[in-house]
Formats: sequence, C-alpha cells, structure tokens
Amino acid sequence: MDLIKLLVYDFDGVMTDNKLFIDQDGNEMVQVSRADGLGISEIRNLGIEQVIISTEENPVVAARARKLGLNCLQGVKDKGQVLMEYCVEQRISLETVAYVGNDINDLEAMRMVGMTFCPTDAHPDIKDFSSHVLKTPGGGGVARELLDHLYILKLEKEK
Repeated sequence: MDLIKLLVYDFDGVMTDNKLFIDQDGNEMVQVSRADGLGISEIRNLGIEQVIISTEENPVVAARARKLGLNCLQGVKDKGQVLMEYCVEQRISLETVAYVGNDINDLEAMRMVGMTFCPTDAHPDIKDFSSHVLKTPGGGGVARELLDHLYILKLEKEK
C-alpha cells in the first residue's frame, strides 16, 4: 500500500481511554484494548510501518509498544520536531504519514502529515482538524477500526 507508509499513534487517549489507575505505592496502570493487537498486526501485514510518539514517560507506554512490536518514542516534548526527525531518518515523506491523535498536543504534528485520524472522544479542535473521526473512543480498539479504514483506502486505490 503506497498511500500510507507510516502510521503514528499517540498513546494516552488513543490506545487508552485517557484514564490512569494509581495504586497506594504510586504505580500507574492503564487499560488497553486487545483489539488493537489484531489491528496493528494486520496493518503491519499491509506493509505500513507504525510508531508510538508520546509525551508520557511512564514505562507502561514502552511495555505496550514492546508487546505490540512497535517502535516507541516517549517523553517527547515536541511531537512535530520528533516526527520530522524520525521521517528524515527513515526516509519517509511526511505526505505518506498518517497520524492518530486525540488532544491539542498532537495538533502540530497532525498539521505536518498527509492524513489524520482521531478517536470519537478526541478534543473538539482535533476532531475539527482530522480528516477522519473514528467511531471508536480512545482505548476501545482505535487501531482495529483504523485497519478497516486502511482496507477501504487500499480497495479504492486498486480500482
């Protein structure tokens, strides 16, 4: 599939419902959807590279990325700059990047790419900017719904 070469995910609010569980010792946990595992695996089979870019520094982000077999850039202050550097290193044109974000700290990076997606419960500014507002809320299987959209885009391109 040539239309999209790289799919970038924010973590909190995209792969999670943006909620955090904290135990008495300060350990943080999040809830994710197993449906994303299938979505990410099948998107990989389409030949699309995927990466998580997150401002969050919690080790749970890297742990989930490892489980999904994704590259993970976390603790990122400037997502636009990091995305640009990543694309230069990987020799990927920003026009062939799709970005999935949910809040205003994703907007700068989203303005740089060829296609944008967001969960249904994203911030209103992100929903207004996104080329595709998904039906799925953050943490509810966003990557799985993205897979369906990518299949449709692939079929349209093949016509």
